[in-house]
Amino acid sequence: MTTVDTEFHQTRALYEGAGSFVTHLECSMAGDVYQKALPHGLSKAGKPLLVRYDLEQIARSVTKKEIEDRPGGFWKYREFLPLERGENLVSLGEVMTPLLPLRHSVPDDVEVIVKDEGRLPTGSFKARGLALAVAMAKELGQTHLAMPTNGNAGAALAAYASVGGLRTTIFCPDDTPEINVREIELQGANVYKVNGLINDCGKIVGDGKAILGWSDISTLKEPYRIEGKKTMGLELAEQFGWQLPDVIFYPTGGGTGLIGMWKAFEELEAIGWIGSKRPRMVAVQSTGCAPIVKAWQDGASHAPLWENAYTVASGIRVPAAVGDFLILRAVRESHGFAIAVTDEHIITARNEAAHKDGVLLCPEGAATFAAWQKALETGQVQKDERVLLFNCATGLKYPMPESNHTIDCHKAIDYTALK
Repeated sequence: MTTVDTEFHQTRALYEGAGSFVTHLECSMAGDVYQKALPHGLSKAGKPLLVRYDLEQIARSVTKKEIEDRPGGFWKYREFLPLERGENLVSLGEVMTPLLPLRHSVPDDVEVIVKDEGRLPTGSFKARGLALAVAMAKELGQTHLAMPTNGNAGAALAAYASVGGLRTTIFCPDDTPEINVREIELQGANVYKVNGLINDCGKIVGDGKAILGWSDISTLKEPYRIEGKKTMGLELAEQFGWQLPDVIFYPTGGGTGLIGMWKAFEELEAIGWIGSKRPRMVAVQSTGCAPIVKAWQDGASHAPLWENAYTVASGIRVPAAVGDFLILRAVRESHGFAIAVTDEHIITARNEAAHKDGVLLCPEGAATFAAWQKALETGQVQKDERVLLFNCATGLKYPMPESNHTIDCHKAIDYTALK
């Protein structure tokens, strides 16, 4: 048995006969209770459902040291996840994603760290949420999954559903990067380009449920993608020695990860693994699509639909987020803020991190670097604060500047002209 096989079986063994600590599901707006172990979409109020656990029992059942000693990626946090049976676990070789300090593209007297989620399967942090969504779909007997995507989420759903033996149908805006579209189809999904934005794609998914019987795996329209994205917060706490950074800059479209991390921090404090100190949560958007920023500036609880949304960072081009009030709640409770940066600044920040630190950020990740630079100038963050930036996908999936330098090896080479 290979090392990979051994780790997979060790991780799956964590779930065998263990059950879960889930007590119920709860409407994030109204607080009404929903039964666990049943398929659920949005609550009766049309809001996302949150999974609730017996946290006291978790505290009695596992220690930080036991968690630290387990192999593998996010599946190691079994007690904090809703999966009941090990046979439903789906894995593509998840890892704990590294923390990369920026040393040359920031001033000497600051600490800025990138969490590189591009190291996960399918090259993005979408692996976390979609692995949990697929595993729970298997557990709940769902066989055909559908979702809208700007690219990376669709790739993750296609890959995990294929390894889990489930069927997928995926819709994406027709200007989604072609590499994403091809990746989705190659990994087993039926993928369709739509002449609209992601909310238009989401309407097709919603309208098709009654006709085709698929399960809607759209952002926050089922309860388990949050639980997968929550593992970013669990993993981050472990990597920081069960402490947390001062500020987290998060690229925010649907905002599942920001919501999930905030939930993780609450659960960790409840079982006594961290204190009450929280990072300031910063929702980062593009000036071409910034509904959360506008709502935060206006003091509103919900964000307006953003008309004519555009940005080079396609992953955060979400004109309307189902969980807008949850994003804004976490930002405000943490004394954080929402900030928008231009596409030009995003590209400049990407180039700077690549040239000076060798870190190839995706556009959404570069947006967090640009936002930190802007916030440092405006005084919204201070030089002595430990800052974490989320690079949510590998930069290899996105267009890069052309390189046109050539040498004719059949002619004399002028070495003095080479740089």
